[in-house]
Amino acid sequence: MITPAFELSQEDDFLIFSIRVPYTRTSEFDLYIDGEDFKFYAKPYFLRLTLPGRIIEDGREKASFDINKGLFTLRVPKETAGQHFEGLEMLTSLLAPRGSKSAKPLVEDLDACSRSEEGEEEDSDDFDWQVEQEVYTESSEQLLNSLQKYGFGNKRSGVFIRLQEELSGVIDVRNPDATTAVERRQGRLSAESAKFDPDHYLADLFEDEAIQNLLKFHPWWTKSCQAQAEQSETENFSEEEREQLRRFTNRSYLLDKKCLHHIWLSLVDIILAYTYEIRTTEGEHSVESSWNIRKLSGTLCWLETYNSIQEVLVSFGRRVLCYPLYRNFSLITAAVHDTALIFQSGKICVLKCLLDIHKIFRENDPAYILNDLYITDYCVWIQRVKSKKVTALAEPLRKAALRKVDLGLELDELEAAAVLAQEEEEGGDLKLAGSTSHSLSRARSNSSGSSEKEESEDSGSEGTDADGPPEPASTRPLIEELGESVEAELSISEPLSNTDREKTKPPGPQGTEAQPHTASTRTLLEVHLHRNPLLIVEASEDTEDD
Repeated sequence: MITPAFELSQEDDFLIFSIRVPYTRTSEFDLYIDGEDFKFYAKPYFLRLTLPGRIIEDGREKASFDINKGLFTLRVPKETAGQHFEGLEMLTSLLAPRGSKSAKPLVEDLDACSRSEEGEEEDSDDFDWQVEQEVYTESSEQLLNSLQKYGFGNKRSGVFIRLQEELSGVIDVRNPDATTAVERRQGRLSAESAKFDPDHYLADLFEDEAIQNLLKFHPWWTKSCQAQAEQSETENFSEEEREQLRRFTNRSYLLDKKCLHHIWLSLVDIILAYTYEIRTTEGEHSVESSWNIRKLSGTLCWLETYNSIQEVLVSFGRRVLCYPLYRNFSLITAAVHDTALIFQSGKICVLKCLLDIHKIFRENDPAYILNDLYITDYCVWIQRVKSKKVTALAEPLRKAALRKVDLGLELDELEAAAVLAQEEEEGGDLKLAGSTSHSLSRARSNSSGSSEKEESEDSGSEGTDADGPPEPASTRPLIEELGESVEAELSISEPLSNTDREKTKPPGPQGTEAQPHTASTRTLLEVHLHRNPLLIVEASEDTEDD
């Protein structure tokens, strides 16, 4: 946690705390007042003071917060009215916990320390209120000028110097204050290439039933933006949105032409991420909404600055195919169309999108820092721009021709290889099935012809060889045809002799032999599923007649 900058002053009856917490949520402040102990917590800031006098909490205390300055002011009554507190300017001594020593002892009993640690192991999960604190020091102007810029209009720097640990889950840039714009872009492209999963992409490409349903969804702006011409500006906002607007403070921005160009393009990038989130969740925000928006926006995730609409679309398209649940090029096209519709509807529709994003980030920890860096300024700035400048962005978005090859992920080659593999697999199955069916039909025709010929010969020579077994001529053409058509291993097993059959035959009830169930001239065809051979077994003639 971070020790905030603070000052103490006093009046006859009150002690006044001035605590600067610029990067925190205004709705979450925790205070603890008990005599000489004072604790203040507003994530990621924590302040613990040991006061030279006693203060009380009796209902007369008052607190205020200046959003522009990020300054929290608290007036707490003294327990003894008129008492003068000495040493309020000695900030280091105020930060020291009660009973702390100026230096550690030169000799320590290690065994005692280990015994103490073992005894306190059960309480290790409790928060350490006596955590070490350091006095806040302002960064010099020279240091701030040497740092890299980011945020709305690239006007911010030094924000992540002390907040890097707390904000590591919000952005993907490891050290943004020391990372140039070129290095950020190179890092983003490398991370996207490493994250791209061809299997995930192909699965969403060929099994797209859920995605087709998402493409049929009609977002809120398709209805509300069309009705804006019939309503006044105040009627376009809900009561919650109007309350959000009242909380914003008026700000002035000195922006040159180049800076404005970056601002507009970053706005397009943020709205693209928002439209994807709305479509894929069908307008129902979830716990992943904050992650989706900031992850799909290179502006929010990598502090990117863009130079053209095409750069924005390529960046957004790559991130859609690398990070979210649904990774389909049709969703990219739909998001571009939705964004064009939003800008065509004017700044009121754009502002409603920004207010929704602001709410999502405000309710998510620690994504709220992105409101301070980007979204709050966008909400204030967009109200001052001319509507024709907003609507002018719709035309280049409609005319933008984003192709799969532009994304640099070899999508065309990947899809072609997948289609070819699928066709080969299906073609092989059809070829095998067709040739087998054709061979079987030929075998059956040959078998029937041979049978008819055999019957005629048998009728002509009736009585001459009535006792001899008929030749199994009908089975041989079938075996030969299957052997030629099926490209698999064939194994023909020798038929069992009568002696072996008698050995393996189970005894029947009451000492009688079990009757055989196979015909004397039947051929058994057994297919092994794993090796795919054909096992041909000829049953021998029964030795006993019924």
